[in-house]
Amino acid sequence: MSEDDIRKKWEEHPMLKPRIEKVVVNISVGKSGEPLEKATKVLKELTNQNPCKRKAKSTVRDFGIRKGEPIACITTLRKQSAIDFLKKVLPVIDNKISEKSFDKHGNFSFGLKEHIEIPGVKYDPEIGIFGMDICVSLSRPGYRVKNRRLRSAKIGAKHVLTPEEAMLFAKDALGVEIVQS
Repeated sequence: MSEDDIRKKWEEHPMLKPRIEKVVVNISVGKSGEPLEKATKVLKELTNQNPCKRKAKSTVRDFGIRKGEPIACITTLRKQSAIDFLKKVLPVIDNKISEKSFDKHGNFSFGLKEHIEIPGVKYDPEIGIFGMDICVSLSRPGYRVKNRRLRSAKIGAKHVLTPEEAMLFAKDALGVEIVQS
């Protein structure tokens, strides 16, 4: 199906047009204490939300990580704040996302090596430089029936979001260029 056919289908059936459900931003430091507190401060400045700390699932002696020790911070953005954050972060990667970054459900992820590349963020030698992972979940109206607690149901095969539709949505809504690899 061509891009024009998909756009036409979205206009005829608004329930088929994808939307951004959430954007999850993760900074994994690998150790607790002061570095994690600095990463939490960076994430709070970037997203204007209080990050949640995540604990290690298992002990890794080579890295000095114990099970249950907080080693990462994460925050979830929804609705307009998610779109604003993406528009601020995507120019760092030149608005290019690899085709391999999209999964079979239409979600995509990308990473930043240095948070100071984001426009408007200045380097602070006391805090340092952190990289981050950004995961974008796309959905369609009507996906609630899959996630609700009472009487959850399956999504019909024609209503499931495909990677091709997700790539087209990312091009149209976010101005992203999809790179073949």
